[in-house]
Amino acid sequence: MKKILIINGPNLNLLGKREKSVYGEQKFEDYLEALKKLFPETNISYFQSNIEGELIDALQNADGQYHGVVLNAGGYTHTSVSIGDAVRAISVPVIEVHISNVYSREAFRHISYITPAASGLIAGFGLDSYRLAIESLMIS
Repeated sequence: MKKILIINGPNLNLLGKREKSVYGEQKFEDYLEALKKLFPETNISYFQSNIEGELIDALQNADGQYHGVVLNAGGYTHTSVSIGDAVRAISVPVIEVHISNVYSREAFRHISYITPAASGLIAGFGLDSYRLAIESLMIS
């Protein structure tokens, strides 16, 4: 059985409440349950933090424990060299995801310190970006 870890960064704990026109109305926890039903042959774990160092710890701890990581670092995507370095430092594949199409938004969102280190990038498909990332990890 493959083990996948989903890591969400700052403010993603507010999905369903925050900027519904951008992020939708569904809480991530509800979507997570749907993902687990969609991939019954996969052990999907979830971690969320608003704290950069905790996200780095979760990435480091995933190495050797999971077959893949789905990472939405939220705003840290555009500011955290350290998260990008953590992705480079581990051997487990990391798929960077974004709910919105960051390239159709403000210019600062076009910069990612994670993309150059990640195995792939999926953005702009709403919460379905997570499903697509898991599917890509299942075939790799």
